[in-house]
Amino acid sequence: MSQEEVEATGWDAINEQMNRLYGEQEPKHYGTLIPYGLGGKDPLRGISAYKAEKPYPHWHFVTYGFSELYAKESSDPEYSGYGFELTLRLVRAADEEEPPAWALNLLQNMARYVFSSGNIFASGHYLDANGPICLGADTKLTALAFTDDPELPAIDTLNGRVEFLQMVGITADELEAMTTWNTNAFLHAAEEELPYYITDLLRDSLLLVPGIKDALRTGIERDGSSTGFFYVDQLEWEPGKSRLFGKAPAVLTMGAKQAEMVAKLLSARLSKGKELALISQKLRVILEPSPETVFGEEEQTVRIGLSEAAVRELSAILQPIEGEYKLSSGKGLIVRVNKTYIKDQDGQVVETIG
Repeated sequence: MSQEEVEATGWDAINEQMNRLYGEQEPKHYGTLIPYGLGGKDPLRGISAYKAEKPYPHWHFVTYGFSELYAKESSDPEYSGYGFELTLRLVRAADEEEPPAWALNLLQNMARYVFSSGNIFASGHYLDANGPICLGADTKLTALAFTDDPELPAIDTLNGRVEFLQMVGITADELEAMTTWNTNAFLHAAEEELPYYITDLLRDSLLLVPGIKDALRTGIERDGSSTGFFYVDQLEWEPGKSRLFGKAPAVLTMGAKQAEMVAKLLSARLSKGKELALISQKLRVILEPSPETVFGEEEQTVRIGLSEAAVRELSAILQPIEGEYKLSSGKGLIVRVNKTYIKDQDGQVVETIG
């Protein structure tokens, strides 16, 4: 075996799994001319697209580059690189010979996010795209969910473990359902309507299906929410201050875009005895069940204990509308909601919430 063959073991391990599914089919492969490490704009070394026929025609994409494709470079012996590769299944027209370019761009954009932030994806994660997953398309799919590819189990390579995470296009209300319940549980409940979790830009919301909506309601009542961490763009904390005739209440500030979801998560998490962590780049706010409303502050972390009455009240009154929300059951706390401005790739405001 030559040195080149040894260094390509990670790439070969991915090919072996795809060959197991598609035999001798030659995929459409899109490589990167200038490696990311040498100044190229695309982090992935390549993307392959296979023609799949079951349960109906679709493209099956797989990435090369989140894991270590050549020699082992990371110090983690258990995982290869980031420990996963992404896949995507996309509806394919019968006469379609080339996969759509937007899907390739989307996969590279996911890689840019991971490579620049260091944040990795895992089964059960989700991501709000703040707009159509295919820019300019007339589609209701505005977010992404991540789950295990139904045909590609995790593999152990010479460079470590690699999982195959399938990216699934979802609607805004499906994102809300997964946030307030559980991503994989929701997708499992939708398997009949969404076989192999194939992304179809033209489909409607799965929550229009009575059986899925019933499964969601039952699941939330039984399990609460699996979302222990919720990322928010705007998050600020002002501790209460002493003044001449008493003490000014503490103020928790968040953006309107997240306010409605925080209200739902409060009920789905704290009422089940679970804490909820709100995370921004500079601050972590941990909301937790407590006999009474109390606060605790550490460096870049705030703990807010909420009584059962405060949880019920805040869940009921918090709205995605700019303003201050005062608690009668927790008089030492005000929740302030600011407008959220959604911007496009050029930094222009395209939507204002609140």
